[in-house]
Amino acid sequence: MALQDVCKWQSHFQGPSPHLPQAGCWAVPRGCDPQSFLRIYGPRLAHGTTTLAFRFRHGVIAAADTRSSCGSYVACPTSLKVIPVHQHLLGTTSGTSADCAMWYRVLQRELRLRALREGQLPSVASAAKLLSAMMSRYRGLDLCVATALCGWDRSGPALFYVYSDGTRLQGDIFSVGSGSPYAYGVLDRGYHYDMTIQEAYTLARCAVAHATHRDAYSGGSVDLFHVRESGWEYVSCSDVCVLYRELQMFTEAELEGEAHQTQPEPVILRGAEEGGEFPVGPREMAPGDSRIPAETETL
Repeated sequence: MALQDVCKWQSHFQGPSPHLPQAGCWAVPRGCDPQSFLRIYGPRLAHGTTTLAFRFRHGVIAAADTRSSCGSYVACPTSLKVIPVHQHLLGTTSGTSADCAMWYRVLQRELRLRALREGQLPSVASAAKLLSAMMSRYRGLDLCVATALCGWDRSGPALFYVYSDGTRLQGDIFSVGSGSPYAYGVLDRGYHYDMTIQEAYTLARCAVAHATHRDAYSGGSVDLFHVRESGWEYVSCSDVCVLYRELQMFTEAELEGEAHQTQPEPVILRGAEEGGEFPVGPREMAPGDSRIPAETETL
């Protein structure tokens, strides 16, 4: 039964809300419904992000930038893209911000109800399966949610990727968003399962910083989370510009040190001209030079 039938309530406004502009104020052609016109001809604003997560011996690392963008417009430079679900589970968010926030609230509610019924928190795999099943019903309705669920359950650290079309994958490394190709390049080079905690922190910061430098839709700061056996921990928030500058300075110093260590010593060879000695480096002999040292001719 409707509310007005129970409470004898009737709306004071018959028709559109008076707070909306009149039909002639909309910037659409005359005779067209504004919502239909914008749905068909309206621009699809490009949005992007850089989020990543990887599993290693000491837990799961989750990191993300903080820039929320709509096309060329930065909607929010300090948004939180890593959302806690409960004490031992959190997830990275990529896609439409409203969809991600809403579906994580739904997931929190469903996991809480299941924990009250069963007496224990569901596993990370159960949470990923539940979220995938709920979102798959809205396939084809322009829902955009891509998330990496990071948690620690009875089986240890676990990591799952879930997409709004129902896709559900388990793995050790996931990066989602427009900056993910650049982040994968850093992760594939430096990741190994037995890394230390500080190595994992450095790898996550470095991957997000390099991705934000190349991807125009990513930026702001780097939020870093660590999921341990005792629960998740918020590690740090680092400015990407300062972080990338420090990484560049460290790389240049490291390359200079390697260049000094690997500089070859000059080789003394006895030439055919008057038996003199002359120093040559490893690249000083021309490819077409047929003069061969006397010691080599005996071979």
